[in-house]
Amino acid sequence: MDNETFRRHAHALVDWMADYMAGVEHYPVRARVAPGSIAAQMADAPPEQGEPFEAIFEDFREIVLPGMTHWQHPGFFAYFPANSSPPSVLAEMLTATLAAQCMLWQTSPAATELEGRMMEWLSQALALPQGFHGSIQASASEATLSALLMARERATDYASNAQGLAMSGERLAVYCSEDAHSSVEKGARVAGYGAQMVRKIPVDETRAIRPDALEAAIRRDVAAGIKPACVVACIGGTGTGGMDDVWAVAQIARSHGAFVHVDAAWAGSALILPEWRHIADGLELVDSFVFNPHKWLLTNFDCSAHYVREPEALQRTLSLVPEYLRTHGAEGITDYSNWSVPLGRRFRALKLWFVLRSYGLEGLRAILRRHIDLAARAHDALSAEPDFEITSPLRLALFTFRHRPEGLSDEALDAHNERLLAALNDTGQVYFTQTRVNGRYVIRFQVGQTNTEARHVDAALDLIRKTARTPG
Repeated sequence: MDNETFRRHAHALVDWMADYMAGVEHYPVRARVAPGSIAAQMADAPPEQGEPFEAIFEDFREIVLPGMTHWQHPGFFAYFPANSSPPSVLAEMLTATLAAQCMLWQTSPAATELEGRMMEWLSQALALPQGFHGSIQASASEATLSALLMARERATDYASNAQGLAMSGERLAVYCSEDAHSSVEKGARVAGYGAQMVRKIPVDETRAIRPDALEAAIRRDVAAGIKPACVVACIGGTGTGGMDDVWAVAQIARSHGAFVHVDAAWAGSALILPEWRHIADGLELVDSFVFNPHKWLLTNFDCSAHYVREPEALQRTLSLVPEYLRTHGAEGITDYSNWSVPLGRRFRALKLWFVLRSYGLEGLRAILRRHIDLAARAHDALSAEPDFEITSPLRLALFTFRHRPEGLSDEALDAHNERLLAALNDTGQVYFTQTRVNGRYVIRFQVGQTNTEARHVDAALDLIRKTARTPG
């Protein structure tokens, strides 16, 4: 494709992109396709000869698009948001055009220095305690793995990196809430702790980790000769948005010499709101903190902000620099590839820069406050319905509920709400996901898509009421 042909097709694609963003709510939120149906429409082997771009794009519209779940649909109330914005999309276009691999300062000085400055901007925006140093990871899972690796090395005085965990002679344990994200256990597996060394601590009625149970679990391990290596606290758990008491958790962990990591992947964005900063009380005591601008700060996936107290310890844990990756003749530079598990790095800071400058903190605060207010609107509406039950309280922009008609056992209610969720999602107008609270099947309602308005929430509520009360 020559440059002029590229220019012509690029203009057409931008027009399509703008139309898509303007009309995305007219698509079904969740893809309505059967497993295998997309692959069945594609050739079994790559073409020997090139094809016209028009034919490729037509197949995108006819084959690929029907198989997409539209995360930017204002009726998307599932999971957590992965919201986007026009400035972020434009930045991603530039990132793709530059096509830089930003692993070292010398491979793109602007990417490195912009990343450093954006981490400083975010730290100020969230009013993080002094002493944190940040980098952009692909996901909170990657940041949590990095924290678990740092904790492992601290606990073994870096012997596990050199000799392997088995040869270090240490048995290490990781502690988290029973509501913690699955990335904690996965990270523990990858880091060599083993799933059996992850202690999932009971939660209280607010779904926060119980400090007394955490203390007891650590004491049992210490008595058994097991070293507490890492405690993971959660701000905004995936299931119900549970908020651990970071100060209490960190005090216990520090008293036993354990590393403290805080997973605030979703809720951390709310720290730009002064009225919500109390949810992170105690952050000054932790070693590592992560939140995802790609969830709730209008920045396209992937962009996860990872902060650590001791960047030297992170680099000592992850850095492995052969001669061909050394930057010579430049003192005081940062190579962010030494701050993460992957060597390769995308130019993720550019879209964050575009978003922060386009909206400003006040613009972003207004959007988050709107989402929180809309979630409260939905919560209060369902609370007022006699046959609906709020199963976990509203936290920021998330709560859970279930339909509870009279005369059904708990098992029958589980099945009823599972059918309700499927029926709601099958309409194509909304998308919700499920969790379990005290063993019971419930539906999550979170608001966070960039363009969700009151009319979308009200339409979702009407649909919930109607579908739940329809016989059969």
